[in-house]
Amino acid sequence: RDFIGSIRGVEYTIKKDIGKEVVAEEEHKIGVNINKELPLTDFYINKDDNLNPRYTFENFVVGPFNELAHAAAQAVVGKPGIVYNPLFIYGGTGHGKTHLIQSVGNQLKKRNPDTKVFYTTSEKFAIDYINAVRSNKVNTLFKEKYRKYDVLIIDDIQFLSNMEKTREELFHLFNALYDNNKQIIFSSDTHPNMIPNLEDRLKSRFSAGMIIDVPTPDHESRMAIIKSKSLQNKFIIDDEVVDYLALTIKGNIRELEGILNSIICQSQLKDKALTLNDVKALIKNNIKPKKSISVKDVIKQVADFYQIDESVIYKKTRVTEVVKPRQLIMYILREDFHVSYPTIGQKLGGRDHTTVIHSCEKIKKDLKVDSGLVKEVDQIRAMLS
Repeated sequence: RDFIGSIRGVEYTIKKDIGKEVVAEEEHKIGVNINKELPLTDFYINKDDNLNPRYTFENFVVGPFNELAHAAAQAVVGKPGIVYNPLFIYGGTGHGKTHLIQSVGNQLKKRNPDTKVFYTTSEKFAIDYINAVRSNKVNTLFKEKYRKYDVLIIDDIQFLSNMEKTREELFHLFNALYDNNKQIIFSSDTHPNMIPNLEDRLKSRFSAGMIIDVPTPDHESRMAIIKSKSLQNKFIIDDEVVDYLALTIKGNIRELEGILNSIICQSQLKDKALTLNDVKALIKNNIKPKKSISVKDVIKQVADFYQIDESVIYKKTRVTEVVKPRQLIMYILREDFHVSYPTIGQKLGGRDHTTVIHSCEKIKKDLKVDSGLVKEVDQIRAMLS
């Protein structure tokens, strides 16, 4: 705006707008990769229902270990509040329980957006109840909130084992929802009968619907999960690497996902596919070492599972309630920890090694025909892992 004596003239040059297409082309030439708009809304958790939009049936990997739970969840979607009410899914950490139960909620919302679905953890449920009690507004802040839903999903219900008043409120909430054909879904790391301090009235109500175990994923399922997660990330992974990961990382799907993310990250940083040796070197410090477990630990865990005093395991008794747990202890010590037959006999009250061999063979035979026993062994193994 001020006059500058050194400037003698001004020229304006008008250039034609080269257009968005040309800009995009030029950016591509120099390797620029700009996200014009990130679809972050696709990953936001809606505070009205707490459902994670990433948890869907479409990306849930079904295998022999979880096909029954998946089928039951699909049945609930077909007839909520009528088929399998409540649905109770239990299993070890990282077996896909949260993914499955939230998939039910997301699918129901997809079919009918007006369906009132709410997902919460037992911890958040307890906090809501405690806050309502403190403010003397249990009826308005708590009961009215939780009783308005068509579908209520509570994760990790086992954490209510030491919360008597919260369990009592859960009992009344359950009755109110169930009597109005509202769908109720629970998850836990153990069977409801094994949750400490859980009242019989709650156990019986959980048993009124469907209780399903999600055991440790088998080898083929772990391979399928790795391939599926790789595909979701648009990442190609060699079959030998997939097989190695499935053999090395057992049981926990979250660990598999974490290791796979590390492999993808390293591959992108190095701009090349990692070899099997690269992968071995990458994950050697990430593989969780096996927990050191003693014979006494196994005995205690099995005794607790069958609700008997561990001291009777060592006694010379043929009572059925003791014989079966004792034989299972022998079987697990032999099959899972490779303890010698004489050592097992010595540790369990000085029994002869032939008795141990007979017990192990009997359990092996029973496992082929008794699906209930299979589930019991799977659950004991999960608690020992």
